Amino acid sequence: MAVYTLPELPYDYAALEPVISPEIIELHHDKHHATYVKGANDTLEQLAEARDKESWGAVNGLEKNLAFHLSGHILHSIYWHNMTGDGGGEPLEADGTGELADAIAEAFGSFAGFKAHLTKAAATTQGSGWGVLAFEPVSERLIVEQIYDHQGNVGQGSVPILVFDAWEHAFYLQYKNQKVDFIEAMWRVVNWQDVAKRYTAAKARANTLLLAP
Repeated sequence: MAVYTLPELPYDYAALEPVISPEIIELHHDKHHATYVKGANDTLEQLAEARDKESWGAVNGLEKNLAFHLSGHILHSIYWHNMTGDGGGEPLEADGTGELADAIAEAFGSFAGFKAHLTKAAATTQGSGWGVLAFEPVSERLIVEQIYDHQGNVGQGSVPILVFDAWEHAFYLQYKNQKVDFIEAMWRVVNWQDVAKRYTAAKARANTLLLAP
């Protein structure tokens, strides 16, 4: 009944050096991300078994497990494509990401303000979590969110378009306990073309969330 599969990396393990070491990329993708994929598939099988046996007492815990593993899979799938070895800088009209640049300026006042906001959100997650730039479809604007573990503290229906992984497994082998240094370095590998495509796609689906009666 396996539904989810581990996506291939869009680059080799060394592609993001020196920001992220090959060892971290390999462990992060091949071990940690793979665990979330397996966890989501296993939990779906366990939920099917619980339905068949009418073991409803197991549903609460299994639903939490599914949310944890599935969100982990989805966020990591975005994360890999949000980065590129020749990334960094900021979205600009000249490279085809001008619409994203305008949306960031409208939502946060300036790119500098947005960068500081997302950096702080990612760096101050308590324990394990993520800093996320998301498109919120009701107001049709960009917002910054903190995701604790893989799911809490987010607006319903918001679509993540740029994610910064602030779990220790994303940086500890290289940056030790200096999470802020890792988040600051991450800006050097942001793939703004990928983020812009996700923004455009999220906008195109915005009017489907709250349908008029």
